[in-house]
Amino acid sequence: MKTKFAASVLSALLYAQGLLGFAALASVLLKERAHASEFAVGGEMASGPSLLVVR
Repeated sequence: MKTKFAASVLSALLYAQGLLGFAALASVLLKERAHASEFAVGGEMASGPSLLVVR
């Protein structure tokens, strides 16, 4: 009985680790995609006086 419990705990831990790994990979890919779109939008901005006023 203890071996079945240990196997189920190990299986749950491996499953959770896989989910965390997938979430980490997805967040890295989405972060890179967001930065790439910022650079694309930033490159299209016209050069000239800025509308941002710093106080």
